[in-house]
Amino acid sequence: MDIQKLQRAVIDALEDVKAQDIKVFNTTHLTSLFDRVILASATSNRQTRALAASVADRGRELKLAGITIEGEDTGEWVVVDLGDIVVHVMQPAIRQYYNLEEIWGDKPVRVKLLPESSRPAMGGTIEDRDDLSL
Repeated sequence: MDIQKLQRAVIDALEDVKAQDIKVFNTTHLTSLFDRVILASATSNRQTRALAASVADRGRELKLAGITIEGEDTGEWVVVDLGDIVVHVMQPAIRQYYNLEEIWGDKPVRVKLLPESSRPAMGGTIEDRDDLSL
């Protein structure tokens, strides 16, 4: 499938469930394993799981094979591997702590987003959380 169409389908799936702070990065110069990393924030464990499910469902609708999901048990950071695109759905404190933008973010992809999808998610810092086992 064309990477642009798949990228748009993933963004639409995230926006359908009100993802925040969506960022898309081209990773072709860093790895041959996938072409894009998409980061999105969620405001709760339930929303994190719902966003991941929405992305996986959209991938299945597009007849993608081998879709895998990791991290649903806690819902703080869920990864959806669609082959050419890897989607990280994270709660704001986790996203801030791991700062994946620093790892993957040197080639951002310009995409059209809904205004609420590009807004940074509100959340405390990782230091504010005493329930994380890192």
